[in-house]
Amino acid sequence: MIRSAFANIYRTPSFVAGARLASRGSGNRAAYSAFIARRAYTDKADDKTADKKAEETKDKPKEDSSKATVSAEEFEKLKKTVAEKDAKIKELKDAYLRSLAEAENIRTRSKTEIDNNKLFAIQKFAKDLLDTVDILELAIKHVPQEPLADKVANKPLVDLHEGVEMTKSNLLRTLERHGVESFDPIDKPYDPNTSHALYQAPIAGKTPGTVFAVEKRGYIIKGRVLRPAQVGVVLDPSGN
Repeated sequence: MIRSAFANIYRTPSFVAGARLASRGSGNRAAYSAFIARRAYTDKADDKTADKKAEETKDKPKEDSSKATVSAEEFEKLKKTVAEKDAKIKELKDAYLRSLAEAENIRTRSKTEIDNNKLFAIQKFAKDLLDTVDILELAIKHVPQEPLADKVANKPLVDLHEGVEMTKSNLLRTLERHGVESFDPIDKPYDPNTSHALYQAPIAGKTPGTVFAVEKRGYIIKGRVLRPAQVGVVLDPSGN
């Protein structure tokens, strides 16, 4: 810092003039030396003062120019805008949640329909096969039992009867593998949901309202009635 002060002194016009005086005599040289000393001291004090001011300026916090005052009217306006935005956000959120719920309902219904289509895909085909089962059962039912007792004399009839029985049994097992099961409501209370009454008759020793004859057995597929049983129901003699 002192070097810089002297360097500044050397460049001033007063130093140049003093140098010229010093070259003219010893008295002038002494006066000039005193002048140089006073000038260096003064410059040094000025440098310290400048450094101190720089430090104070550096340590002094800068004012935040970003702070701005808002009037009460502008504040109310901003508050109203925020409230409107919040209401809009709530409305959109509710609409979004309703859309999600509706999409989930559609997905569930679609899955149920697909599962049902898979389960009941053979429903029409199976129902058509039931007529074949009925014919086989009717053929077996009308074969006289007495000729079947003599398996040697009536071997062709016995073999035919067994062949029809085996065909019916195999067909029923095939239907069962695909979820089709038969049921026989004989001696059970009549249920209009699973059976169709072809006729009614009073039967001694039978409870009125029960099934006493099954013309065609019923079938269900996956818990759903594929074909109701065709039955005869015991009639109450009193007409109730």
